[in-house]
Amino acid sequence: MACLNQEKEPNIKFFITIYDMFPMLTGLMKYGQQTIRAARYIGQSFMIALSHANRLPVTIQYPYEKLITSERFRGRIHFEFDKCIACEVCVRVCPIDLPVVDWKLETDIRKKELLNYSIDFGICIFCGNCVEYCPTNCLSMTEEYELSTYDRHELNYNQIALGRLPMSVIDDYTIRTILNSPQKK
Repeated sequence: MACLNQEKEPNIKFFITIYDMFPMLTGLMKYGQQTIRAARYIGQSFMIALSHANRLPVTIQYPYEKLITSERFRGRIHFEFDKCIACEVCVRVCPIDLPVVDWKLETDIRKKELLNYSIDFGICIFCGNCVEYCPTNCLSMTEEYELSTYDRHELNYNQIALGRLPMSVIDDYTIRTILNSPQKK
């Protein structure tokens, strides 16, 4: 019987040592997998950095270079006084009731006469609803986006200021224009 116990003990010891080594092997395998994953992430980020090295810069030198705005850009609103029929559709569709339309009714011809039209661009959200719903197309969006002033009251444009057409960026010879779309090599 002693002989049988001695034969079983080495088998049990061998099984226990493999069992003790198994968590160490799984830990080593997990460590290896994490190392490979980290090396892959580093390699991917390095490849992304190299792919961006060939691209053109996105930033521009603003006062000296300007982007050409897209066709549907919503800039300052242009107003044509002669086309306006004082229907006040622009005021009704504006989410903040911004355009101020002053008119008087001509009783002899039963028609409204426009006296004053103004928009405060300090409050305007440039949604374009007034331009879209105007029945006579007397309102349009321009490409002018440089409206900053030191006094907020200068942003209240009357019909004379709204009727002034902005200088096109393309026509300005002092500024280098840059297309808004990405350039391909």
